[in-house]
Amino acid sequence: MTGTDSPPCIDLKDIWTTYEGAAYPVIKGVSLRIAAGEFVVVGGPNGAGKTTLLEAICGLLPLVKGSITVCGREIPKEKIGILCDVGYVIQNFDFHPFTPYTVLDVVRMGRYGRIGWFSRESQEDLDAAMEALRLLRIDHLRDELIGTLSGGQQQKALIAHNLAKKPSVLLLDEPFSNLDVMTRDEVSSLLCDICESGVPVVMVSHAFDSLPRRDIRVVVMQKGKLVLNTTSQAGDVADIIRSAPVAG
Repeated sequence: MTGTDSPPCIDLKDIWTTYEGAAYPVIKGVSLRIAAGEFVVVGGPNGAGKTTLLEAICGLLPLVKGSITVCGREIPKEKIGILCDVGYVIQNFDFHPFTPYTVLDVVRMGRYGRIGWFSRESQEDLDAAMEALRLLRIDHLRDELIGTLSGGQQQKALIAHNLAKKPSVLLLDEPFSNLDVMTRDEVSSLLCDICESGVPVVMVSHAFDSLPRRDIRVVVMQKGKLVLNTTSQAGDVADIIRSAPVAG
């Protein structure tokens, strides 16, 4: 079951968040409900609070006010469970060329939250990692050191890392930033399939040329506030974000 009439997988109620040592809140009074199977694009200018919104959903930032529930779990009471259940592809990453992990190692790490502290990796875990590699078409790179790959290949490995987790929610921060046009289309199609399986996808992006042809929730942030929350088709997303009202 999908759509905004479904019970929310993500439920933000009047949240205010701040970074440690910051004088002012970064997110200010945001309320947002996201249901299973929704594809959500978060837009807005630099510094609007888009990445901060994703970090809040993951439980990576303390709440000053308000409440967040993800898949029935409340932050901060069940923060660890949420972190194990949510896939989060970060924007800024940098693997040193001599990082001693192969691509397969990095993708297998996505299973650690599912395995638990006192259990060993099973064949199911390895199969999930290999499936994720195949979905991103990088299974031929499985034995390459992660730091020797191109930025686009590393980006695909991080997406595979999160897909191996079999997340209930998938968050992505600028997932197209290091990808060529053809690869963007491939990843976009994959994200669409994930949505169709019932997993909500929430994506911060400035690139709108490869969005899937489906209903898309458009959420626009301005100065830490949510100024627009509507539904559109892929071809209209860029114009909607550009014409969004400016927060006071």
